[in-house]
This record gives sequence, structure tokens and C-alpha cells, in this order.
Amino acid sequence: MIRKCLFPVAGYGTRFLPATKSMPKEMLPIVNRPLVQYGVEEAMDAGLHEIGFVTGRGKRAIEDHFDTNYELEHQISGTSKEEYLQSIRHVIENGSFSFTRQREMKGLGHAILTGERLIGYEPCGVILADDFCIGEGGKGVMAQLVEIYRRTGKSVVAIEEVPDEDVSKFGVIAGEEIEPGLYQVNDMVEKPAKEDAPSNMAIIGRYVLTPDIFNILRYTKPGKGGEIQITDALLEQARRGDVLAYKFKGKRFDCGSVDGYVQATNYVYENFYCKDNDQVTHV
Repeated sequence: MIRKCLFPVAGYGTRFLPATKSMPKEMLPIVNRPLVQYGVEEAMDAGLHEIGFVTGRGKRAIEDHFDTNYELEHQISGTSKEEYLQSIRHVIENGSFSFTRQREMKGLGHAILTGERLIGYEPCGVILADDFCIGEGGKGVMAQLVEIYRRTGKSVVAIEEVPDEDVSKFGVIAGEEIEPGLYQVNDMVEKPAKEDAPSNMAIIGRYVLTPDIFNILRYTKPGKGGEIQITDALLEQARRGDVLAYKFKGKRFDCGSVDGYVQATNYVYENFYCKDNDQVTHV
């Protein structure tokens, strides 16, 4: 059974300064919902209703967002504005939320290891909220990965093909295609130079991890940039044949960049925004 999802949200969001000087980048809105809410809705649609956040200083707004605001709700109770809270009320009522702090920024692998106290010895999903994903056919990217995990019992990462000149921005996999779009991973490299990349299939911010990943991370030495890389820990699993990569069906926007954020906002506004009630319909 897989029921938990981890959100590493401790990063500074420096590419959006000065906006992120006092506001978490995960709270940047795509039309009228923050990025992190879309990620939590994606997790819950995949059946993962126990949500853990690995936070840092200045991230209190995320915790407040997934809590009841009695003063606000009292003020708008009985007015037409009350319906604006419908989507977040649904999330709060159907999920449970826990938080822990990453005291030092030592990489994604370290953030996930910090989240062990929230997950325990269980499999879990991991969502990076600034990778904004819209699944195809009404099935979110996390739901696609969870389906593969339930069938195979292996760690699963979401991948997409990227231009060769962009491979140095990602973890990149190499592997054998065992089903259409599904690869048995035999190599992974974190942010390789173009000439050293084993492929152009890049890992994006969606993972399903088996419980042994925490013990592997505990003994993973800092890699590129002096950080503990989740890619290095996954490579240890891959050497045992325990990692799959799935070329997910859907769209991804890099909302960690200004260009990707604007593209995502425009896409959601054009495709999911209902002007009759000033609301984004379910993405």
C-alpha cells in the first residue's frame, strides 16, 4: 500500500526574487491557486492523502494555507465569495498534513531523508511543486507512477525528452524500454555535460520511492555541488534492477523559471479557467 506523499519545499526560489523574499515560491499562484495546492491535489487524486512537507525558514505560509482561517471564513460566510474557498476546503477535509524542517540546504536527497520522520518505513510519492504537471486523459502524473509501482513494487521516476543542450539541468537516465514508454533503468547521471549524457531522457519532479531509499540516502556521499543527490541513491537501487522510468503522458511546465511560470499561467487560464464563476476548474 502507498498512501503518503512528500513535498520538499525548503528552497529559496531565488529566480523569483524579490517576490520570494517573504513569500514561498510554492505559494506563487497559477491564476488563483498556489503551485503547491495543485501538487497536493495531484497527490490526492493518486490516492495519497497523507501529505508531508519538508520546509525551511520563511515557509510558514504553506502550513497556514492547509489550515482553517477562521477569521477569513467568518467574514465571507454567506456571501458569494465563500465559493472561492471550495477547492482548498476539499483538500483540507480529505487530507492530513505534517511538517518538518530541513535545517540546511544540502540537496534534494537530503530533503527527502529529512522527510523520513514523516514517512516511516513506507513507500512514498515525492512531488516537486515547481514542476507543474497536467496529466493526459484526466490522470495525473503521480497517478500514472503509482499505478506502475503497484504493479511492479519498484521505484519509479517520471521522465521526458529534453533538447540536448538542456540535459545539464537535469538528472538523466539510460535504460532498456520494456513496455511502451517504460524503461528499466541501468544508469543515471546528475546534470551531465551534453557530451557525457547517456540520453536526453530527463528526470522531472515526480517520484515513487520504495522504503529502502532512506537507508541508501543515509550513506550517500555528497555529489555534484556538494549536495546529497537523490539521483545517486536511485542509481544504487538501479544497479539491483529496482528502478523504472516512465515517459509520462501529459504536459510539464518548469515553474521554477519565469518563462515556464508565465507559460503555465497562460495555459491554465486558457484551458481551465471558468469566467462564469472566476474559478479554475479541476486541472
